[in-house]
Amino acid sequence: MKKPIPALFFFLLIWWAPVQLLAGGIPPVLNGQWTGPLKVPGGEMELIITIVPLSTGGYYAALDVPKQKVSRMPVDAQVKGRDVQLRIDQAGSRFIGKLSEDGKMMVGTWQQPGLTSELVLTRTATSAVNAAFKAAPPYKKEEVIVPNKVAKLRLGATLTMPSGSGPFPAVALVSDMGAQDRDASQEQYRMFAILADYLTRRGFAVLRYDDRGVGQSQGKYLAATTADLVSDAQAALGYLRAHYRVKKTQVGLIGHGEGANIALLAAAQPKGPDFLISLAGYGQSGREVLRQQQVEIMRLIGANTAQVKAALDLEDRMVETIRQTPNNALARAKLGVLLRQNNTDIDHTMVSARADQLTSTWYRFYLDFDPSARLSEVKCPVLALNGTDDLQVASGKNLSILNKGLRNSPEVKTEKLANINHWFQPPPAEWAMVNGQQQPVFAPKALQLINDWLQKQTQPVVSSSLKSKLNSLKRASAADKPRG
Repeated sequence: MKKPIPALFFFLLIWWAPVQLLAGGIPPVLNGQWTGPLKVPGGEMELIITIVPLSTGGYYAALDVPKQKVSRMPVDAQVKGRDVQLRIDQAGSRFIGKLSEDGKMMVGTWQQPGLTSELVLTRTATSAVNAAFKAAPPYKKEEVIVPNKVAKLRLGATLTMPSGSGPFPAVALVSDMGAQDRDASQEQYRMFAILADYLTRRGFAVLRYDDRGVGQSQGKYLAATTADLVSDAQAALGYLRAHYRVKKTQVGLIGHGEGANIALLAAAQPKGPDFLISLAGYGQSGREVLRQQQVEIMRLIGANTAQVKAALDLEDRMVETIRQTPNNALARAKLGVLLRQNNTDIDHTMVSARADQLTSTWYRFYLDFDPSARLSEVKCPVLALNGTDDLQVASGKNLSILNKGLRNSPEVKTEKLANINHWFQPPPAEWAMVNGQQQPVFAPKALQLINDWLQKQTQPVVSSSLKSKLNSLKRASAADKPRG
């Protein structure tokens, strides 16, 4: 009898998924980080579930399992009274339990194929990410609203401005795939907050904004495509250029992951950035990136060659079905048949969730998204950095495509950073110690590279005529010196 492919193999890593509250549910009190040890054969694994409230109601949430290197696996929750159900369709798992009266614990049962175990999830106390964020920084920090007139929505944002009258060079930060807050928060790690703090202390105004539907931003993230999100980056550029303390000719974008490609698309259009930094950006098509991510997930959880091949074959058939069936209702029905044929254990809820994901506006667009198509239209200087430990975006191949495609840029610098992962973190052994505990950090060597390159792009430009006059003065001064 053919052994079914584990349900996890059917699902790609799409970072954040929405957590919906049922009608009549409790107010949003689940926000925060919940951790607990899951007992498994041979030991236990720590589960970390991070829940972020949305400005439009409900939450976004994700599961992390550090021991298995699982990060940001989508979580869906249903809450009624104190009854809580957390469903991780991507892994075929769910947690059913109750929220304690004080709101500090969730006690219940974890279920996944072949395992049922009691689990207690505890809300963790707010931990220090970086001691620098607790002290008053030597710059101004302001909560602002960025209007996107094209999409007719408003984005909540934070603007950090160096001390002094200015004007200052500036950058806007564009986040990776999935709905993220302005800090690009992941567990205790706030990638964009760290980057903004570092650059503002070195003379740059930095704008970072909540993605659509997150925090103080309007809109619906799940209904937006990569191309739609370009207008958000353009709105951020426009906001900075209109600010009286910003140098209007020195405004750039720094994008991470999909955000890097959004920044590159913005740079291929009129009134684009004056310079651009790509962090973990890619040149491969969306389909190739998703396929590679799926292979890496399966490799990390120990799938054998036959299971990997079977899962990829199924994925190819589902993608072909999506492309040939523009009607979403019909496409979802066809996908359901394929999923059930390949795994009789998969339940209706998982089938429905996966079919909805595969027929979403974002996914349909992303399958055929080719980031290299418009690279030749980018006319500003570009710095592209990728880490060798990035399991989601292969550094060598993607940097090669970017370097070749950016042939019309006045300056292109690409660099592979050894031992750096997708979130630009060094190995855990190099993390900082805060209050006796190691906390994830943005790799210092990457920060230094970014700052050095930005300083070069924004240093005063000396005209050729002025250079000639300066050289003449130097020669005249040398001629007037007494000779011994």
